[in-house]
Amino acid sequence: MERYVDGFVMPISNEKVDAYREMATEAGELWVKHGALQYFEGVGDDMEPDMGEMSMVTFPQLTETGDDETVVFSFIVFESREHRDEVNAKVMEDPAMDPENYEEEMPFDMERMAYGGFKSIVSYEA
Repeated sequence: MERYVDGFVMPISNEKVDAYREMATEAGELWVKHGALQYFEGVGDDMEPDMGEMSMVTFPQLTETGDDETVVFSFIVFESREHRDEVNAKVMEDPAMDPENYEEEMPFDMERMAYGGFKSIVSYEA
């Protein structure tokens, strides 16, 4: 069975990267605890790559990132879509997800986050 991936892309204030990292660390531990195969969070580094003559949309253009923002790219890997649904249900039931446990506001704007589930069509691993 091919793996399944939940993917996320969002702009985030440069000033909130550390707060986001803390939140993402806790989230990663939670998803893996409940069965996710891999949890990845990356912050923009090479956001305006030189592609020579090739024209493409960059992540900052795609997310309409402001001058004081960067882009976060994230994904969670599961065995299958069914496995994803099972893991996500367990995560949502975990007491750690109770909104009353959050003292800080979210370090990003959820309305500017893009999300989707993807079935694997090609996958290589070392």
